[in-house]
Amino acid sequence: MKILVIDDDADIRATMESLAVRMELTCDTAASLGEGLAKARCGGFDVVFLDVRLPDGNGLDALPVLKGLPASPEVIILTGQGDPDGAELAIHGGVWDYLVKPSPLRETMLSLKRALQYRQEKNRAQSPRPIQLSSLVGTAPRMRQCFELAAQAAGSPASVLITGETGTGKELFARAIHDNSPRAGRPFVVVDCASLTETLVESTLFGHRKGAFTGADCDRDGLVKLSDGGTLCLDEVGELPVSVQKSFLRVLQERRFRPVGAAHEVESDFRLIAATNRDLEEMVARGAFRQDLLFRIKTIHLVLPPLRERAEDIRLLAQRRLEDLARAAGRPAKVMDSEFLMIISAYSWPGNVRELNNVLERAMVAAGDEPTLFALHLPQEVRIAVARANLTRRAPEEGEAASARAGEGPLPSLKIFKEAREREYIERLLRECGQDVGRMIEISGLSRSHLYALLKKYAPGA
Repeated sequence: MKILVIDDDADIRATMESLAVRMELTCDTAASLGEGLAKARCGGFDVVFLDVRLPDGNGLDALPVLKGLPASPEVIILTGQGDPDGAELAIHGGVWDYLVKPSPLRETMLSLKRALQYRQEKNRAQSPRPIQLSSLVGTAPRMRQCFELAAQAAGSPASVLITGETGTGKELFARAIHDNSPRAGRPFVVVDCASLTETLVESTLFGHRKGAFTGADCDRDGLVKLSDGGTLCLDEVGELPVSVQKSFLRVLQERRFRPVGAAHEVESDFRLIAATNRDLEEMVARGAFRQDLLFRIKTIHLVLPPLRERAEDIRLLAQRRLEDLARAAGRPAKVMDSEFLMIISAYSWPGNVRELNNVLERAMVAAGDEPTLFALHLPQEVRIAVARANLTRRAPEEGEAASARAGEGPLPSLKIFKEAREREYIERLLRECGQDVGRMIEISGLSRSHLYALLKKYAPGA
């Protein structure tokens, strides 16, 4: 077994190397975040001890990178900061443990032993069956974690709660979990809780018998019964009326319910997947959602990231959407100009993937028969938002950078100074090369991905 220690304290590195020798482990060390990530990317590490405050960055910011690596290592945070919020962030990031320096050697050894034992058992255990991702797109580390959890959920009968902002694809994930589960051949029934009226919600969910109320002219099965043998998807479960939550809790526990006006109960063997963009914990705190119901629906919790937190997926999502639109229209797929791509990559996408899909369709319509999508084909509100964000960000940076160039004012941080020089270089590169990306790469010696990243950062509207 092999461990990596990323810590700028030489004494800590020496102590951990000594501990590794005692435990007959192989140990490598790094004094900076950059050096540590470079070694981690080479692979082969089972556990990484990660400091928070490092000379070149915050260790917590590197968690998505470490967890996104193939055969990602277990991570133990080892820091001098007794920070509850930091611990919460670390645990959300998937760390194994959070130890505060100076941590007793016995405690450190015990945490390491448990992490190694967990890793050995996880490697011996059969991996979840790969999930079929025909409708899901993403390569960002957080999305890969979502795919892994969805694969686990597909192989389990447990209830699933999917949370995320509007437009992040909650129903797509629910459908993918169902389609990859043993219930795939049975019904997938979606209930839009936001559209249920309080007077008819019980009838809609549980069904009714003829004559139960005015207008009930025949027996009708509810959606819970229609999902028998399959999956019941409660979309926007946070909108479920409080008056119905108690009734539905019993249905979850017993899988039995009484249709409105019926004398006897009926059964339904369904698997529950719930989805919401609401904060159910906050709703519980103010009495708008039952805590016991939350416990029942949250056995597996899948949190979908907003699009702005996985910007590296935007190009892939856009290509897939353009191909789908072209196929539906019976036309060749359009090509995205580099400026078009830079703008959609820089936009914040408050409506997430749903908004991206809508904007791409509008751009397709605006382009007509033209084979290439240019920035002018994008809606004005998108271009204006990106331009405003760029100008707002650039103003204070340019003031500090100008002072640094003139040797006036307070000395800026090294980061500000380096960014000012990078901006100057990119602006001159654009002046000399225009939109010729190939020539930019030839002159700068940058890779295409690195060049696009710098253009996005310093000249998103170029």
